[in-house]
Amino acid sequence: MKVLILGTSGQVGTELMRAAWPQGTELVGLARPDVDMARPETVEAAVAAHAPGLAPDLVVNATAYTAVDKAESDQETAFAVNRDGPARLAASCAACGIPLIHISTDYVFDGTKPAPYAEDDPVAPLGVYGASKEAGEAAVRAALPQHVILRTSWVYAAHGANFVKTMLRFGREREEMRVVADQHGAPTAAADIAAAIVTIAERIAAGSGADGVPTGVPGDIPWGTYHFTGAGETTWHGFAERIFQRLEAATGRRPRLQAITTADYPTPARRPANSRLDCARIRSAFGIEAPRWEDSLDRVLDELLSPTAS
Repeated sequence: MKVLILGTSGQVGTELMRAAWPQGTELVGLARPDVDMARPETVEAAVAAHAPGLAPDLVVNATAYTAVDKAESDQETAFAVNRDGPARLAASCAACGIPLIHISTDYVFDGTKPAPYAEDDPVAPLGVYGASKEAGEAAVRAALPQHVILRTSWVYAAHGANFVKTMLRFGREREEMRVVADQHGAPTAAADIAAAIVTIAERIAAGSGADGVPTGVPGDIPWGTYHFTGAGETTWHGFAERIFQRLEAATGRRPRLQAITTADYPTPARRPANSRLDCARIRSAFGIEAPRWEDSLDRVLDELLSPTAS
């Protein structure tokens, strides 16, 4: 199986490149400037660059414009990267008969539902970032039936810019932290997302013909939209509390943690109050069971708080 991974400089892309793929898998990873979703010609070239017979069996799109607040004043770029790029990518995959796994977000929902969101719940993004990602989903569905869209939330890793690394830095520098406690969701380790994608890729490969082209047998591969997050739920405040517990155990430092409301911390973009996603469908279709968010966080913190960590 040959897998083309776009966005290898990001959190999920990095983990995809170091994940435990089946023996014999060939990974081709591309990051900027080789592929830039805001430049359609690079997207098409990424798929078309392979000679006949050497095309990938699967493309995974781990690229995205994720600057949620900046997107409010940079709508053109957000839609170019999150809608137009995936649209071109899906069309290129369709022309070559290649399935696509595309990563999306909980921000396609408005967060007003009192229960976890299911895949078929109505979308209602609150801001530009969510709207651009929802438009990207629609573009992929319209261009390529053989797709898996994977919505996730609160992504973090030992690399890249994320909440965990920010809290560790502030925890070492500050005596007190104020963190929002009325937004609910599930932190999701990028490594767990990568592992889920590997499982889906194996299923796609098993349901393909000898030439790598999907067989098209109804029910053979359950294409569509799925939710995947860490198991359990918390708030940003609860997330920070767990991080600071580990920081204190490792360094003796622990800032005072004050719970605040969303109204106490205004931002350019509105955030969903409820980012919880129902992950029953991916468990039923692919047998994927996410680890508890606390366990995955501990594994990442083991790496970040190791005496050898830079």
